[in-house]
Amino acid sequence: MDSDNVIVDDKYNIEAAEILANEAQHLPITEAAPLYEQLLTLFPTAAKYWKQYVEAHMAVNNDDATKQLFSRCLLNCLQIPLWRCYIRFIRKVNEKKGIEGQEETRKAFDFMLSYLGADIASGPVWMEYITFLKTLPAQNTQEESQRMTAVRKVYQKAIVTPTHHIEQLWKDYENFENSVSRQLAKGLLSEYQPKYNSARAVYRERKKYVDEIDWNMLAVPPSGSYKEELQWMAWKRLLAFEKGNPQRIDSASSNKRIIFTYEQCLMYLYHYPDIWYDYATWHAKTGSIDAAVKVFQRALKALPDSEMLRYAYAELEESRGAIQSAKKIYESLLGDGVNTTALAHIQFIRFLRRTEGVEAARKYFLDARKSPNCTYHVYVAYAMMAFCLDKDPKVAHNVFEAGLKRFMHEPVYILEYADFLTRLNDDRNIRALFERALSSLPPEESVEVWKRFTHFEQTYGDLASMLKVEQRRKEALSRTGEEGPSALEGSLQDVVSRYTFMDLWPCSSNDLDHLARQEPVQCASCNCAACAAVQCATVQKTCCLACPMCKKRDVL
Repeated sequence: MDSDNVIVDDKYNIEAAEILANEAQHLPITEAAPLYEQLLTLFPTAAKYWKQYVEAHMAVNNDDATKQLFSRCLLNCLQIPLWRCYIRFIRKVNEKKGIEGQEETRKAFDFMLSYLGADIASGPVWMEYITFLKTLPAQNTQEESQRMTAVRKVYQKAIVTPTHHIEQLWKDYENFENSVSRQLAKGLLSEYQPKYNSARAVYRERKKYVDEIDWNMLAVPPSGSYKEELQWMAWKRLLAFEKGNPQRIDSASSNKRIIFTYEQCLMYLYHYPDIWYDYATWHAKTGSIDAAVKVFQRALKALPDSEMLRYAYAELEESRGAIQSAKKIYESLLGDGVNTTALAHIQFIRFLRRTEGVEAARKYFLDARKSPNCTYHVYVAYAMMAFCLDKDPKVAHNVFEAGLKRFMHEPVYILEYADFLTRLNDDRNIRALFERALSSLPPEESVEVWKRFTHFEQTYGDLASMLKVEQRRKEALSRTGEEGPSALEGSLQDVVSRYTFMDLWPCSSNDLDHLARQEPVQCASCNCAACAAVQCATVQKTCCLACPMCKKRDVL
């Protein structure tokens, strides 16, 4: 098998990744390293691959390379097996360095437990640290006392941490205190017993949530698979549990545990924008805006193509008054201008209006409309913004007219322009707009415009104009197949359509059923061909009536 091509076809193919990792395990480290780098570029939070990579270097005593790898992975992979590998490495390189080496090892344990001490699987690490402290040499009574104090402190942290080994740690702590002083032990044990009981109760609750999580899952973009959805929900439940502070610890400790849970979650849901967003907004709500900013920055590194996260990040910066930072984020969405989306143009115009004023927004619109990717949406958005803010329809009217030269072929643009003119009660220009549009639009693209024109005349025109537009509409659409030839003859359905308003009908439901059966069309509710429909001119949609198959009466 050509290992270089294993994961080319499907970038996040898990089976191919496992094959590659297995292959790397059986190669010398010089040949395996490029494979590990390839794997970890795709799966940067895969602790098991980092551990495998590190152990390959450790096996041949590449200490410098091992240190470098740990510096790359530890803080992004809060997983006990990987960090225990780190402790093993630290102990090995420091075992012959005497007191200095012992101090380095102690610092490594403290470092690890400051990050992973809250992990439900951290019990063995607490035990290993306590054993290490107990074996440190003491030259005199003072040093012995300091050593005992250090051991006691670690025990007292361990027995209030909900882990799989909490009961064993409590027994060990009881034995430890009794071996030091039975008299002192009584007071200390009675002080810590309630805290231990609380931690043990929380452990039992937490275990239910933790047991639902697949700790071997690789971080892949969400595909919507059932297994992935289950994991997403399991992490959501665990996060909600932690946010409830079940152990009733102080807010700083509770927040630290929540941060730890989010960080672990992101090892597996690295490509889920909602998790990054939740994490950042949780920080913001707790008052840690700088921490929220850092999470957004990490999120965009993980998901550089996520527009949602960029807008959310910009919103956070704008909300705290960091306007220039927010502007840079918007500018990153605009890019070089060649591939800028219409939405990015629109949102930047709105941002400029909010932060720099209407004139800045106008200047940008004048530039944006020259962009090859400027669609009719940009014209509509700017026109309506100008209209709502200036209270002067002239600017908006000019924008719509300018856009009409480019977007006369866009039915949606015509309808948006018509809506604007309707707000102004400008019936003369509305009619003129419909006539101009219908003279240039191909019949097959004019359906919605004809519907709106008909509705306009039904609402604002006289009887003659109303009937005339209806007839013209039928003639135009009968050529496209949208209206059958029989529609030209007229029917009572036309009267129903003409005199309906919102959900008010000029006939009974039985009458509707009867009329609907006269002209069978396909039902969009059940896709049967036996259903009939009537045109609802008021809501401009087809209403499914009395389908004999699905019995629905839905507005489609």
